[in-house]
Amino acid sequence: MSFFKNFFKSPKSSEEEQDSSEKSTYSPDVNLPLDELFVHNFRANGGKFLYCDSLSEVKEQFINILEENDWFECEATCFEPVLFSLLEENKLNFQEAKNPKFHLCTCESLTADEGSVVLSEKQIKHLKPNEISSNIIIFGTTSQLVRTKTDGLREIKKKYVTNYPSNITSIKNFSNNIASQENFLSYGSCSKNLYLLLLEDL
Repeated sequence: MSFFKNFFKSPKSSEEEQDSSEKSTYSPDVNLPLDELFVHNFRANGGKFLYCDSLSEVKEQFINILEENDWFECEATCFEPVLFSLLEENKLNFQEAKNPKFHLCTCESLTADEGSVVLSEKQIKHLKPNEISSNIIIFGTTSQLVRTKTDGLREIKKKYVTNYPSNITSIKNFSNNIASQENFLSYGSCSKNLYLLLLEDL
């Protein structure tokens, strides 16, 4: 998806960024390419977006997040073995965390039309959104981009076939200033300080 590379190689002026933000917040163009629509809506929701073109860059950006928030050698939560090495390499306690500073996880899909992230029991177990740390770092890939939540649910069905996960929820409120719109996927949602490490895999 060349949009991401172009997006980060050509920084916009402050006037252009303001204009883009206003458009994405009040009148997003649903005909935009999938990746561009997601970035605009995700940022309009208050999400922090970090594009990575390799796994080594994912690790580098993860360390940058830790430095920015002074989260080194603190407690975190993570339920996915594939991500444990990121925490172990940075001496973060995640086995029996009592006061986690953040939650690290993957996601099921990234929904472009509302700039949201879909999670399930695979990432958060039985926890409700308000029971997860207020700080979340998500590792996602460009192949997980879908246009709508319906498309996302369809992809979950394909991925898990008979072992369909429970506790599917959508998080799209990444700022205290943005009110959430309740529906069956975002019920009980709350504002999160969310970082997305997005790996280009297409």
